[in-house]
Parts: sequence; structure tokens; C-alpha cells
Amino acid sequence: MKTDLKRIAANVSRLSMLLTRERKNLPASYLTDPGLREAYTAYFLSTNRKKIHQPLDELSRHPDGLLAKNKLRILDIGCGPGTAVLGAMEFFARKDSMPQLEFVAIDQVEENLKEAKAQFSEHRGALQVPASLKSVLADVIEVEHLHENRFDIIILSNVLNELFLQAEERIPKRTEMLSRILNHLLRDDGSCIVIEPALRTTSREMIGVRNAIADHGFSVYSPCLFTGVCPALAMQKDWCHEDISWTAPSFIQEIDKRAGLRRDSLKFSYFVLRNDGRSLRDCYSPGVFRVVSDPLVSKGKREFYICGEGSRRLITRLDKDASTENKAFERLQRGSITSFNRLVVEHKRCKVEKDTVVHRIDEQGEDAPSRPFLKA
Repeated sequence: MKTDLKRIAANVSRLSMLLTRERKNLPASYLTDPGLREAYTAYFLSTNRKKIHQPLDELSRHPDGLLAKNKLRILDIGCGPGTAVLGAMEFFARKDSMPQLEFVAIDQVEENLKEAKAQFSEHRGALQVPASLKSVLADVIEVEHLHENRFDIIILSNVLNELFLQAEERIPKRTEMLSRILNHLLRDDGSCIVIEPALRTTSREMIGVRNAIADHGFSVYSPCLFTGVCPALAMQKDWCHEDISWTAPSFIQEIDKRAGLRRDSLKFSYFVLRNDGRSLRDCYSPGVFRVVSDPLVSKGKREFYICGEGSRRLITRLDKDASTENKAFERLQRGSITSFNRLVVEHKRCKVEKDTVVHRIDEQGEDAPSRPFLKA
């Protein structure tokens, strides 16, 4: 077992470098390498599959019941060893009413599809989810030519950033490819989930696609709570990503020690597209914001960046202004959805004062918002 861990950790370290600092050297089909494929399955599969839960949860919140169907057809493009398929099964297994899940998984590496089918069979039995899987060996750039019925959900998880990697016009190329896929394969009431690494470069390039896809007739469902161009590209140092707390299993912790890594949270960037104009903001009354930074704590104050109403702003509360009305400010974290009453706005900065009422809308409890902030 120690020998296996040593080998896996070495390959995890090698794969991690290729996916981060050495991206220019990332082979087009890197999971054909047996060592890298073993590393991905043993280490990255268990973490990456959780990332699909966030966009699926946000889709499930919509008052029109976007996922409340008896059957959902789900297309996973560039499925790897079945990462998003497993994550989706885990998500729906927690629901009181489970739909029939019909997965189609596409990858250009045959070994990935074999692993995906093995993982699917094992987890379907453990989770007791009514699901089927069809695997298709194909180049992900040409999947729009599939002669299949359209899908309720299309997933591209850690795929876009690996396409046209050396092309100067990679953002337009990715946008055009994504548009073709959605026009051919997405149902009129369907959703497309795009998940990317939380690196600055990959996230900013993802936002570039997000901004451009509107010209092809699609709208952003989430995470954005407004329409229009994402303000994160205005400053070169900015990008947008999630960071969700996660307790790593002991096996992952042991690999981290050997590989010099630390996987204590799930970091990723994402957006969800639709072509019917429905949006997560339909769930809330106007004037809500999403927290898009970790807390910035310094002497005498606490700050966050928030995004909403077409702008990205710094919001500050001085420690001396802490009060019962604004105590929810201390519980805000990256990704929180929040609203404010009596917020002081000073150009691109906002200030929480003693009488500012802060609501964290995405949590339950005594400080959850009253009905005006949530749409029925």
C-alpha cells in the first residue's frame, strides 16, 4: 500500500503541475498516460465530482421547477473517468423525489470511458439511483453531429480550458463551438453547466466565453445575479471563482502530504447557460448581491467584494459599527447571496453602518430574510 501511495502521489504531483504551472505543456489527451489516469481517478475524481452540486442546486431553486421532471437526459462532454456523472448521481440521490437519469458520456480516450462505466456501475448500486449510461468515443469538438435526442442538461467540466490551447483566437473558437453544441443538442428548456479550474487565467478565459455567448442568443442563469458583461475582467488582477469548504478523506490527506499539496476546499469557476432567459435572480427581489471574495480582515474592519446590478464593489464594515442589525455580515463568505437595507454607497465602495440591515439570503435561521427578499 505504501508503494502504491508513493507512486500515486508522484503522479498526482506530476498531473497537478501540468494542470497549473505547466499548462503550456499539457498534452491534448493527457489521460492516455496510465500514471496520470491513475492519479486523476484516485485523487481528482473524489474532489472534482462534488463541484457539480453547486450549479445543480442553484437550478433546483428556481420556482418553475427546472429539474422537477420524471426523466432527465444529461450529456457529459469530455467526461474523463465519469467525474460529473458521479457527482450528478450523488446530487439527485439526496432528493426526496429522484428522476430517471439517462446519461450520455463522451470522451476521446477509450480508457476514460471504460473507467467511467466501471465507476458508474459501482456508484449506481451504492446510491440506488435509477440511471443508465451510454458511452460514446468521439472528439469533443465534433459532438454536435451526434444523432441523439436533445438533452435537459449538458455538462462541460474542465473541458473548455483545454481546447484550442495554443490558438490566439481561442476565446472566439470556444464560444463558437459551445454555441454549436447548444444549438444542436440542448432542449429549449435545458441548461448547460460549464465548470473550469479556479486559476486566474482559466477563469478569465471562461468569463470571456461567458460574455461572448450572449451574442449567440444564450443567457447566464448563474452564478451572476444580473445581465450584461461580467465586471471581473475590468481589472487584470481580478477573476471569479468559488471556494467551498471540504474535509478531505484520509486517503487524500495522505497523498497531499506526499505530493506537497493541500486540498482542504473545493475551488472552481462555473457558469450555467439557458436560452429561455430564466435566471437565478428570478428567485429573489431586486437588489441582491453575491459575495465574490473571501473576507478581507484588517485592523478595525472587515471587507468583501460583492457583485450585483452590473458592478463589482468593495463593501466595508468597521468593527466599531458592529450591531444586531448587521451581525449577519460576519457570516458572509465567498458565494453567499445577500441583501442590505440602509447601505451607504460611496462611488464604487459601500459601507455598512450601525443601522444597516444585512441579510444572508442563502441560509436558514433567525437571521434569514423576511419574505420581501425572496420571491414566492
